[in-house]
Amino acid sequence: MDCVKAHTHLKGTVCHQFLFLTFWLSGFQDLMALQVPPGPSRFSSMSMLASHPSSSIFEPIQISPAVIPHNPFPLESLPPMYPSFPTTYIPVLTGRCPVNFSAISSIMDKTASDCSQPLAALVGNVVCCPQFSSFLHIFQGYYSLSSDNLVLQNAVADDCFKDIINILGSRGANSSIPTICSVKSSNFTGGSCPVKDIMTFERKVNTSKLLEACSTVDPLKECCRPVCQPAIKDAALEISVSQLLMSDNKNTAGQPTSVDVLNDCKGVVYSWISRKLSSDAANTAFRILSACKVNKVCPLDFKQPSEVINACRNVAAPGPSCCSSLNTYIAGIQKQMLITNRQAIICATVFGSMLQKGGVITDIYKLCDVDLKDFSLQGCLLRSLPADVVFDNSTGFSFTCDLSDNIAAPWPSSPSFSSLSLCGPEMSLPALPTSETLGNPGSRGAELDHLILALLFFIISTFLYGDM
Repeated sequence: MDCVKAHTHLKGTVCHQFLFLTFWLSGFQDLMALQVPPGPSRFSSMSMLASHPSSSIFEPIQISPAVIPHNPFPLESLPPMYPSFPTTYIPVLTGRCPVNFSAISSIMDKTASDCSQPLAALVGNVVCCPQFSSFLHIFQGYYSLSSDNLVLQNAVADDCFKDIINILGSRGANSSIPTICSVKSSNFTGGSCPVKDIMTFERKVNTSKLLEACSTVDPLKECCRPVCQPAIKDAALEISVSQLLMSDNKNTAGQPTSVDVLNDCKGVVYSWISRKLSSDAANTAFRILSACKVNKVCPLDFKQPSEVINACRNVAAPGPSCCSSLNTYIAGIQKQMLITNRQAIICATVFGSMLQKGGVITDIYKLCDVDLKDFSLQGCLLRSLPADVVFDNSTGFSFTCDLSDNIAAPWPSSPSFSSLSLCGPEMSLPALPTSETLGNPGSRGAELDHLILALLFFIISTFLYGDM
C-alpha cells in the first residue's frame, strides 16, 4: 500500500514538473517568436526563415496613430497618422433638403469616421470611398420613402449633397470627399436610366429574387461565387433595356453610352434595395460588394522604374546597387496609400511584370527581401474584407492591420501579366517560408517544438511503464 502511495506521489510530482516546464517553454517560445531581428536597413539583409508559428501570430493587430512604428525615413515628415481628434461644429445647412438627417445619424457617424480629415486620402480606396458610396445609396433609398421616386430631382440633389458634405465635415470628415471619391450630386438623379419611379421598377424587376439575393451577402463567397452582384446587374438590365436600344441605334457623340446607362440604372437598383433593408444591413451588403470590386485591381500608381531596371537587369545575386534602387522605388510607392493584402498581391505582380518587361529576369523580390507589406503605407496591410476607421476618445482614430508577419512578395511567372484572379481553389496568400538550416534564427521555434514533444513522449512512457 505504501508502495502504491509513493508511486502515485511520484507520478504527481513528475506531472507537476512537466506542466510547469511546458508552460515555461511555451512562454519562452512566444518570446522567441516576437523577437525583432536587428538591422539598420528597412529590409533585412538576409531572409528570416521561420517555422510555422502559432495562430496567435496571425491575429490582426490594432494600429492606433499613437503607436505607429518608427519612421524609416527620418529626414522626411511623417504622414498624417498621428493621434488626431476631430474638430466638431454645428453645420450650416441649405434648408432645402427635405430629409430628417437625425434618422440616419449613426450611418453618418460611421462615414465621417471612415473619411476622417487626416486619413481620408490614405484610406480612400479601401475604406472611405466604399463607405461614402454606401451611405449615398442608403440616403437615396431613405429619401425615396417619402416619395414615389427612387431618385432625386436635380435641384434637390444639389442641395442635399451640399448638406451631406457639410454635416460630415462638422463631424470630422474630410471636406474633399467628393474629389477623393469622384462623386457628384448627379449620382442621386439616376442620370440616363429610363426607370426612376417605384411602380415601374417593381413591375419590370423580379423584386423578390433581387431582395433574396442581396438581403444577406456572404463576405466569404460573394467575390468569387457572386449572388447579389449578378442580381443587381440583371435588374439594371431589365430597367435599362429601352434606353440601351436607343443608345445603340443613335450612337451619337455626347449621348450616354450603354455603360453609362447601365451604371445609372445600377444606382436606381441600389436605391430600391436601400428602401427594403435597414441602414445597417444595407451598409454591410454594399461594403462587401465594394470590397469585391476594389480587391480586383491595384490602386497604386507605378512610374516607369528605369533606375531599378538598369541596376537589376543582369543581377543573379543580391547586390547593394540593385537592392538599394529597388528599396528606394518601393519606399516611394509605399507613401501613396494603405492597401489590402489582396491588393498587395496584385500590385507586387504588376510591378514585377513591369520589371520583367524591362529585362529583369531574376526574382529580385527574393534577393532583396521584399514583402507584401512593403507596398502599403507604414507596412500596414488592411484586411480584404470591409474595414472601418475607429475613433476612440483616448487614442483618436485607429484601424486594424492584417498580416503582421513577413510574407514574401510574389514574383510573376511571366511578363505578359494581364489580370490576376484570387478566386481559384488553388490560389491563396503566399505560403510562409520554412526554416532550411538549423543555424537560422527561425528554426529555434521548431527546436522547442521537438523538445516539448520529446519530453511528452518521455513522461507518457514513464506513466505506462509505472502502471505495468
